[in-house]
Amino acid sequence: MLLSPAKFPGFTMTPGHKPVLLREVLEVLGPSPGGRFLDCTFGGGGHARALLESAPGVTVVALDRDPAAESRAAALLGAFPDRFRWIDRDFGRLGELLEADFDGILLDLGVSSFQLDEPERGFSFRTDAPADMRMDPRAGVPAALWLETATEEMLVRAIREYGEEPHWRRVVRSLMEARGNGSLSRTGSLAALISAAIPARDRHTMRLHPATRAFQGIRIAVNDELGALDRVLPAAFAKLRAGGVLAVITFHSLEDRAVKRFFRGVCGQPMSADDSTPQDFRIRRADSLTRRPINASEEEVLENPRSRSAHLRAVRRI
Repeated sequence: MLLSPAKFPGFTMTPGHKPVLLREVLEVLGPSPGGRFLDCTFGGGGHARALLESAPGVTVVALDRDPAAESRAAALLGAFPDRFRWIDRDFGRLGELLEADFDGILLDLGVSSFQLDEPERGFSFRTDAPADMRMDPRAGVPAALWLETATEEMLVRAIREYGEEPHWRRVVRSLMEARGNGSLSRTGSLAALISAAIPARDRHTMRLHPATRAFQGIRIAVNDELGALDRVLPAAFAKLRAGGVLAVITFHSLEDRAVKRFFRGVCGQPMSADDSTPQDFRIRRADSLTRRPINASEEEVLENPRSRSAHLRAVRRI
């Protein structure tokens, strides 16, 4: 069920920013007056603003590891000085946060539209730029250096597993052969190198750019996105009060698989087809609010194509 404006009379969209599955997120989190929420992926602040406007006295603590997000958070600090707090932190370190007993916690995974739209960040090959891809440019190494120094095993994991690229052998071989000639340093030459590794018969029938999958895998590896997800899910669940909701938006099958597995575990269900734990030994700590992932409506996909691959899952702690 989608929310009507009357249900949240203070609700307004953030100009210039389209937070994914916004109405559906508000529906599962169900903010009420005085509610306390944690937004682990602030991004453009659309979800945080909607929560703050949803009911009187709602407070939001927001995290983001991208330092560029701090300037966007300043607008909410000015508008809600007593109800909004910003923390410059990677959600993979959520366990370090002392606060707990939240009514709702949100994770909106993947790269933000702001990061994609800033060419100098190197997330996209639409514009030629240094191949960086770091969500926090103050930490780790840029993708260009990672590609020059990663082991073959690391490259295989990034391209085959994280990028789910069918032609991973050819792509990995091309990346290793290109080391030292400068073609790994910029998004344009890197995309061209990857595209050339894909057989011509497949390149001509692809709906997406031939380098899309490999770029995704490299980005996930450079930012340790799946490792951070494995760390944040139990930490976030532990910070919910009884009755609190953990909601996660994913854009990638590996992310969604990890979230589904964790949620099934806390709901006392088999975590996979190989999980043979007797039911008497399972502990149900949550109820599922989404039997199947919630997807964007056709209307939202038309307005915001990024929402096409979004999946929302949520559980309520008991």
